[in-house]
Amino acid sequence: MKKNLLFFAVFIMGFACAQHKFLDVPKLSEEDLKSEKSVKYADAPAEILYHSTHFMIDYSGQLHQKVVSRVKIYNKDNAGEFLNHEVAVFDNGHGSRETLSDLKAVTYNYDNGKIVTSKVAKDEKYKSKEDRNHSITKFAFPNVKNGSVLEYSYLILTPFIGSTPRILIEHEVPVRYTEFVLDTPTLLAYSINYKGELIAAHRMVEDKQMYGNAYRTYRFAYENIPAYKDEKFVLNNDNYKTGIKAELNSTMFENEFKSYANSWEDIRKRLYEHKDFGSELKKESLVKNMLPEEIIKLPTDMQKAKAILKFVQSNYTWNKEDAVFTDKGLRNLIATKVGNTAEINLLLTMLLQDAGLRADPVVLSTVNRGMLLAYNPSISQLNYVLASFEDKKVVHLLDATLKESEINLIAPKALNYFGIIMTPDKAKQLDILFPDISKTLLSIDAKMSIEGTFDGHFSDRDTKLYAMVVNGRYIDDKEGFATSYKDTYRFPLSNMKHGLQDNNDFETSFDFSSDTFVDAIGSKLVFNPLLFLYSQNHDFNQKEPRRAPLEFYSAYERVKKVTITLPDNYMFDNVPKSKKFRTDDNALQYAYLVTQIGNKLTVETTVKVDDSIFPKEYYPAFTQIFDNITKLEAQVVTAVKK
Repeated sequence: MKKNLLFFAVFIMGFACAQHKFLDVPKLSEEDLKSEKSVKYADAPAEILYHSTHFMIDYSGQLHQKVVSRVKIYNKDNAGEFLNHEVAVFDNGHGSRETLSDLKAVTYNYDNGKIVTSKVAKDEKYKSKEDRNHSITKFAFPNVKNGSVLEYSYLILTPFIGSTPRILIEHEVPVRYTEFVLDTPTLLAYSINYKGELIAAHRMVEDKQMYGNAYRTYRFAYENIPAYKDEKFVLNNDNYKTGIKAELNSTMFENEFKSYANSWEDIRKRLYEHKDFGSELKKESLVKNMLPEEIIKLPTDMQKAKAILKFVQSNYTWNKEDAVFTDKGLRNLIATKVGNTAEINLLLTMLLQDAGLRADPVVLSTVNRGMLLAYNPSISQLNYVLASFEDKKVVHLLDATLKESEINLIAPKALNYFGIIMTPDKAKQLDILFPDISKTLLSIDAKMSIEGTFDGHFSDRDTKLYAMVVNGRYIDDKEGFATSYKDTYRFPLSNMKHGLQDNNDFETSFDFSSDTFVDAIGSKLVFNPLLFLYSQNHDFNQKEPRRAPLEFYSAYERVKKVTITLPDNYMFDNVPKSKKFRTDDNALQYAYLVTQIGNKLTVETTVKVDDSIFPKEYYPAFTQIFDNITKLEAQVVTAVKK
C-alpha cells in the first residue's frame, strides 16, 4: 500500500511540474493595475508580480541571460529601490566582455478606465563607467504613482560561462512569482547551488531537444513568497535569503572529459596553474634583494613579518580594486608602486617567503560578495587575497592593502567567516575572524553652572578593528564625518578634532556648551548623569522570529565615562546605585558604576560582548540585556543647593 501511494505521489508531482509553463510571461491584467494593496501582504510598499531569469548557453559558447521583471508599486515613497534600475556588464580588460541589448522599460498606469503606457526613451538611459571592468546602464521609470506597474526586460550576452550570478528568490518585498531557468548543452555539466529555506513550487530537471540540439534544462519556480525583512547586526543579509547559482563542473568535448573545481583541492590546482596567480608566485627573482638588510637580520619570524608588512605598506599602494588574480602583474606593481588586492598581497607573500618564513596566500570572498560555502567550492566566488605565515604552529594573517593594518588586523570586508590557504601542495580551510576585542571609549568631563548650563570636553576613542573602520570613513569623507557628529549632538560644539593616534587608535574630540540637559523643578536641578550619552532605546528590538545569526565584525567593549562637577554651593541628591548583570555564560556583561567624591560624580558604564558571532537563539538574551541597560541608564540625579 505504501509503495503504491508513493508511486502515485511521485506521478502527481511529475505531472504537476510537467503542466507548469516556464518562461511564460503573463499578460498584465486590469485587476493588477487597479489594486491598491497586496492581497496577501497588505502593508507591502511594493510587490514583485513576475520575475524571470533565463540563462541559455548556445553551441558557440555564449551565455544568454534574459531578464523580465514586473513590479507593482503600492507606496512609491517606501519603494524607492524599484523606481530606478541599474544593469551592469563586465569587461575583463583582455578582450572578453559582456554586452547589453534589448533593454526595454515601461511604466503602466490605470487612468480613467484606460491603461496608460510611459516608456523609458533611449536618451533617458545613461551609461557610466563604474570602474575599469564594469559599465552600468541606469534608468529611472517615468510617471510613477501609487498603483503603477513597472516592467523591464533586457538581454546580456557573455562569454563567461564558468558560473551564473546568484539569483535571489527572496526580497524585501513579497514576490508573487519568480523563476530560474538554465538551458545548457549536454556537453557542459553544471552544479546547481541552492541556498536558503524555500522549496520550489515547480521543478524540472531533464534532458531534451531544444534549440535544435541536445540540452539539459534546470527550471525552478517559486510562488507567493513573503517579504524577507533585512535584520540588524548581520554583515550581509543576502547570505540568508534563498538563492540559486549554477557553476560549471565539467565538460565533454570530442570524447574528452574535463573536470572543473569539484573541491577546494581542484581550485588550488587551477589557481597554481593560472598565469595570474600561480605563475606570478613563481617569479621569485622579482623579490630577490628587495628587502633591506636590517629586516633580514631581525631575530624572530614575528618581527620580520611586522617589518615586511610595513615595508609593503610604505612602498606600494592599493588601487581600490579587489581580485583573486593579478591584473597587470607583479613586475608592473614593482615598477609603478600601484596594484590590486592580489598583486599587493601576493608580493607580500613572496617577500615573507624570501625572508625565510613559512608563508602562503589565502583566498576568500569579501562580505559584500557573499559567504563561501564549504560544501560547494567556487572559484567564481573568490575575490580577495591575503598573505599568511605560520609561527609556532599558529597561522597569522596579513593585509597590506590598508596602510594602518597590522598582523591579524585585516580589512573588515575580509572578515567573512573563512578563507582557504592555498599552499603549493594542499588547500586548507582557515577561520577568518578578528581574534581580539575592539573598544569604544566615550568620555565626558563637564562642569555645571548654577543656571544649569554644562560646559565640558568630549572624546570618542576607538581601538583595534573599530579604529580601522572609523578611520576609513574619515578618510573617505572628512567633511561628512564631521557633519555626522554635529547632526547627532545638536548643541554648540567647538574645537572639534579627528585623527589617528600614535598607537593607531582613532579619536574624535570637541568642547561643548549646552543648557538642554537639565530640568529645573523648584530649586532642584534634575538631569541624567550620562548627559548626551544616554540612549532612550536600543536596536535589539526585532519582533519577528530571528532568521540570521548575530554578526559583529569584532567582539567588543563599549565604555561610557562621565564626570560631572557641581558648583561649590551645590550637592548631589538621589544618586543612583551601582549595578552589574550578565548572562549565565558571561557572553554579555554590563556594569553601571557610580563614584562620588564631594561635588564630583562619575558614572561609568561598560558593555562587554565576548564574541563576534552569536547563534540566532541568543537574540532574546541581547534584547533582555539591552532592555535592562536602557532602564538603568534612564536614572537621573538631582543637584540642590547646600
